[in-house]
Amino acid sequence: MNCKISDYNYTLPDERIAKFPLQERDKSKLLLYRHGEVGEDVFSNLPSYLPQGALMVFNNTKVIQARLHFRKPTGALIEIFLLEPVAPRDYEQMFQSRGECSWICLIGNQKKWKEGALCSTLPSLNTQLTAQRGAPCGTGIRIDFSWDNPDVSFSEILEAAGELPIPPYLNRETQESDKTTYQTVYSKIKGSVAAPTAGLHFTDRVLQALDQHGIDRDEVTLHVGAGTFKPVKSEEISGHEMHTEYICVQRRTIEKLLAHDCQAIAVGTTSVRTLESLYYMGLKVLRNPDVSEEELRVSQWEPYTLAQASLANDTRSSSARLQSEAAQELPTKASTSLRALLDWLDRHHLSALHSSTQIIIVPGYEYKIVKMLVTNFHQPKSTLLLLVSAFVGGNWRTIYDYALAHDFRFLSYGDSSLLIP
Repeated sequence: MNCKISDYNYTLPDERIAKFPLQERDKSKLLLYRHGEVGEDVFSNLPSYLPQGALMVFNNTKVIQARLHFRKPTGALIEIFLLEPVAPRDYEQMFQSRGECSWICLIGNQKKWKEGALCSTLPSLNTQLTAQRGAPCGTGIRIDFSWDNPDVSFSEILEAAGELPIPPYLNRETQESDKTTYQTVYSKIKGSVAAPTAGLHFTDRVLQALDQHGIDRDEVTLHVGAGTFKPVKSEEISGHEMHTEYICVQRRTIEKLLAHDCQAIAVGTTSVRTLESLYYMGLKVLRNPDVSEEELRVSQWEPYTLAQASLANDTRSSSARLQSEAAQELPTKASTSLRALLDWLDRHHLSALHSSTQIIIVPGYEYKIVKMLVTNFHQPKSTLLLLVSAFVGGNWRTIYDYALAHDFRFLSYGDSSLLIP
């Protein structure tokens, strides 16, 4: 995809970046973009703009205290930023680990840590935490952790010694209040190093209003990685490497999607990437019924190469297309793909799908499942802004010009929008 990132730039004054959230989450402003028309309201009124009976999908990931600090005998302060688990790889098993575990991490001030172990005493847990530097691994470095109290889990280690990682563009230290305000009220599954911020506006009051309005609610899990803040440095988006993130989708969620004609309202870009990835995972099952769970992973440009292959197939004779339809062609209906994914889960006796996605959504992408989107206002020249542009048919400037002209607050702790193409 040749898309110039400079075409997705705008001026964002520092004073428009919300450094802290509003005291009442649901009192934030809500920009309304409906079929090209722009207006505004208060977020608490969101349910009244949604069609009764629709399915709304939330990301229930929970932000972990992913920053660990160690001080060397020389006085140098080393920061270890957890990215993703290595041993064990399963997130739930990882947080229950006792005695040892390993993560891929980023290291702050790593020039001061060439070799040897780092140690930190945790009096509240009666244990000493040790970090041993390993080999480079992808975008980070493997760090092997160990601690000398077998009764302590790694989850407890993080609660005692970790720091919540707020976004770098806030340009401030993490405060105690962030432990509450930087989590959604429905967060459950530990694993993210950044919040799915569109969900920060929801309160129990708004969730109850959604129920009363007849909205069917469900949840997926995508653990947000630090790559979500990775700037696009290449002139063309084709030169940008998208980050990979872990996802988990329950069988019942796929059943609900099918019951709702494979149409959903997504809360946040992470829910978008999860839902849209399901389509391509189902496609892989159609092409190879014996595909493994690992092979279901959606790579960055896969959706576009598959779409091009489908377009090429459509130029062949009708008889040739019929002969290869099941195994080769891109299904025109999302239901075809999701039913295949449901059958795959049943054959493997699984109640949930555990995989990962690297999908990048840029202008030209054809949305398969997401029909409405609740999202915050994103950074200039970011992959998230490209996703929004793709969703609104390239009309992102109308939305952002309105937000800038009407005192909307931007980024993680900022205001929200409801986008209906």
